[in-house]
Amino acid sequence: MAQWCQLQMLDCKYLEQVDQLYDDSFPMDIRQYLSRWIESIDWDTVAFQDSLATVRFHDLLAQLDDQHSRFALENNFLLQHNIRKIKRNLQDRFQEDPVSMAMIISRNLKEEQKILATAKSIEQEGEGTVSAMVVEKQKLDNKVKELRERVQVADQNIKNLEDLQDEYDFKVNTLKNRENEMNGMTPKELEKEKLMVGRMCFDLKAKRQDVVIQLTDLLSVTQALLSDLISEELPEWKQRQQIACIGGPPNACVDQLQNWFTAVAESLQQVRQHLKKLQELEQKFTYDSDPITQKKAYLEARALELLKNLLSNSLVVERQPCMPTHPQRPLVLKTGVQFTVKLRFLVKLQEFNYQLKVKAVFDKDVTEKKGFRKFNILGTNTKVMNMEESNGSLAAEFRHLQLKEQKVAGNRTNEGPLIVTEELHSLSFESELQLNQSGLDIKLEAMSLPVVVISNVCQLPSGWASILWYNMLTTEPKNLKFFLSPPTAKWSQLSEVLSWQFSSVTKRGLNEEQLNMLADKLLGAKAQRNPEGQIPWTKFCKQSANEKAFPFWLWIEGILDVIKRHLLSLWNDGSIMGFISKEREKALLTDKCPGTFLLRFSESSREGAITFTWIEHDVFDKPVFHSVEPYTKKELSAVSLPDIIRTYKVMAAENIPENPLRFLYPDIPKDKAFGKYYPKLTETPEPMDVENPERTGYMKTELISVSEVHPSRLQDNMMPMSPDDYKALSKYVSPRDIDAVANNLITGFGEFDIQMSAEFEEQN
Repeated sequence: MAQWCQLQMLDCKYLEQVDQLYDDSFPMDIRQYLSRWIESIDWDTVAFQDSLATVRFHDLLAQLDDQHSRFALENNFLLQHNIRKIKRNLQDRFQEDPVSMAMIISRNLKEEQKILATAKSIEQEGEGTVSAMVVEKQKLDNKVKELRERVQVADQNIKNLEDLQDEYDFKVNTLKNRENEMNGMTPKELEKEKLMVGRMCFDLKAKRQDVVIQLTDLLSVTQALLSDLISEELPEWKQRQQIACIGGPPNACVDQLQNWFTAVAESLQQVRQHLKKLQELEQKFTYDSDPITQKKAYLEARALELLKNLLSNSLVVERQPCMPTHPQRPLVLKTGVQFTVKLRFLVKLQEFNYQLKVKAVFDKDVTEKKGFRKFNILGTNTKVMNMEESNGSLAAEFRHLQLKEQKVAGNRTNEGPLIVTEELHSLSFESELQLNQSGLDIKLEAMSLPVVVISNVCQLPSGWASILWYNMLTTEPKNLKFFLSPPTAKWSQLSEVLSWQFSSVTKRGLNEEQLNMLADKLLGAKAQRNPEGQIPWTKFCKQSANEKAFPFWLWIEGILDVIKRHLLSLWNDGSIMGFISKEREKALLTDKCPGTFLLRFSESSREGAITFTWIEHDVFDKPVFHSVEPYTKKELSAVSLPDIIRTYKVMAAENIPENPLRFLYPDIPKDKAFGKYYPKLTETPEPMDVENPERTGYMKTELISVSEVHPSRLQDNMMPMSPDDYKALSKYVSPRDIDAVANNLITGFGEFDIQMSAEFEEQN
């Protein structure tokens, strides 16, 4: 099995490691689209030969052009755009240095192999199931291979049977002719010839019996394999698809499933052809207790039943309903906005091409309930399935469907038992397969996972929460009454799903420290982060979290939004600690150098905000913590967080403004941590430079963040000292000693001032 396919079967904790290998310099999209080609090249050799690296670089660009052409055939404009952008970026980065690209690919392939080896070793120790999954898939591959071999053997045996019957027929007719001849054989020769024909007849009957038994056994093996596919593999694939829909590991095994289904269908079709051949042989020659006569009806019916069972389970929703405007929020549909959905027929046979016409139906068989909204499907709701040129799969994609709510008399607002974002709907697909020459007439149906229909984009976060909760807790696709009595979730389940929400849109999920903070927030500190701790639906999405004015999920959604819009790079490189309680924050900073700071998300902002906290020490060497007012999307839209950190100042009366931030926790110099995000320095033009018409004549300005505090809150309470004096003094005296001396001086000056005032009053 290809290395990339094995990686996609791994648990999410390993997939996150794979995710860390790829960034904008070499996106994971290339690894996905060109996986076979990439793995066919010896990149270790390429990385040491400039000329070969240049050739492979241009080969890769050609491969991307081919992929772009496939997307063009599918009319997938978004993926075409992405491929073009990736190609331009590669040319900008590696056109002059293709060896660097080869080195990146070589390193990534080796790291992938290490991840696979780690996963395999853990599974062997009984702590994982990934390798076991690979083994199970290999077992199924072997079963399919065995089935094909059995069919080939049966085919050869039937040909041998046909040859034997033709020879027997010839011998019988020859014997009859000789018996009728005047100068025929002697009685002894005739007896010998009859004996030989009789032995041949015995062999023929035995061969017929063997072939019939062989076909019976073949159908039994097929039935067992079919049971594995329909009862185990298909439901498992659908469950993996559910997980992928809510941000889990990508579900990339549909091609393998298609290969298995197609192989079984081809085998059954061949068995049916074998049975027709046996029927022809029976018409030419039969006898009492002929096994073909006795078994043919049973075998034909059984083969047809198995084929129908296979085909009736072959129509699947390959890509769940999704609005192109929100690709990471499938199954939430907005009225009046187009959405797409793709179906695949897992049996890829040429005779089915253009034979299946699929119709989309909304809320089929849903009993009318009071307050339950009804919708009409707008757009082309029927499609003919045809084989895609890109991969040969038999598919149909609906690209321009929309939903429109049916108007009902009266006010519906308070009539229904569920709010809009808890109301689940179904999208069904119907088709009929008719092949008269094959005796096939099968009703086909597939159903999407339940969808939530919203009328305003502000309902999207709550609608997505419903999708998360449903697909986390059930595999039943038709339970549209789920939210009438939603079950509770275990923290072990919810923590994984919460981490997926971050890893699916960024390159980093949530670590144990971050999840611990969220566990305390949802379960309370007394629960001690119990994996079995129960979290009700209302606690997750309705009730306010820790007496705040908004639900827990909307707080998480706001943070996700601010990360995607303004903090993506900082989150990906691990600069943001993010989810940490104030108590834990102080515990981490207490023993650190003054000026050490960390970044965390605000717990009081629904829209998502970030703050930083730093530590100082007072004159008694006690830690003092300062937190800045959280920055929201409004502030971050004006100034990036790295720039805020770079230019941040604290100012007190009569003090020189200074930046108190020195080290990102635990001990990374601030400029080392954020320097790569600082704006590049450019030459500042002279004011009113009339010789350069391109210059405006204005002096550039820069927005900086300043916190004004009372002097008593700062460790620096002395009178202002010039920067040059302070720099010279700090060469010989530590900043802490300077602070101590300054504070002692201020205290002494204060006492001296009081004494002088008292003496002055006595004299007067």
